[in-house]
Amino acid sequence: MATAESTIRLPPLPYARNALEPYMSRATLDYHYGKHHQAYIDNVNRLIRGTPQQHSALDELVMGADGTLYDNAAQAWNHAFLWRCLSPRRQTPGKDLEGTLRSFGGLETLQSEFTRAAVAVFGSGWAWLIKDRGGAVRIVTTPNAHTPLRDGQQPLLTCDMWEHAYYIDHRNDRGAYLRSFWQLVNWDFVAGNLH
Repeated sequence: MATAESTIRLPPLPYARNALEPYMSRATLDYHYGKHHQAYIDNVNRLIRGTPQQHSALDELVMGADGTLYDNAAQAWNHAFLWRCLSPRRQTPGKDLEGTLRSFGGLETLQSEFTRAAVAVFGSGWAWLIKDRGGAVRIVTTPNAHTPLRDGQQPLLTCDMWEHAYYIDHRNDRGAYLRSFWQLVNWDFVAGNLH
């Protein structure tokens, strides 16, 4: 929420920086969360300082901003969402996701289709599981900083496909990164977003 001194703050991680090992290293979290995510937050605050948007919430900026402010606000929002998509506790989808999984032909098919879409992202971007305006659950990708919120879609799960997300642990092997990603998915969070 907005404050006088700093409108947008880096949200705390819901786990320790080493809690996702061995699938995501502390070094990755130190850089990805501690440097990249923090930089987007700092850029947003710099860009809105002294403007009518100075006391806006992050989601308001994502929905209303353009250009550099949108890019940084969307990246800040996407990353805050990403950290909640991950859990150090190995999970399997619960009963509340059975219908969604059935619509894809099962968990393995969902993972395979999502992985294929994520690996195919050209350059930098994001892979998402979303609920569209009609209530259908689909896999989409977005370029650069774009977020499905701007398209009227409800994000359920995301995977960051920018190089900073995987290069420390996996170099250029996006497939290995996705295999690790599936070990960390917070299915409880996905189900909460769906309902």
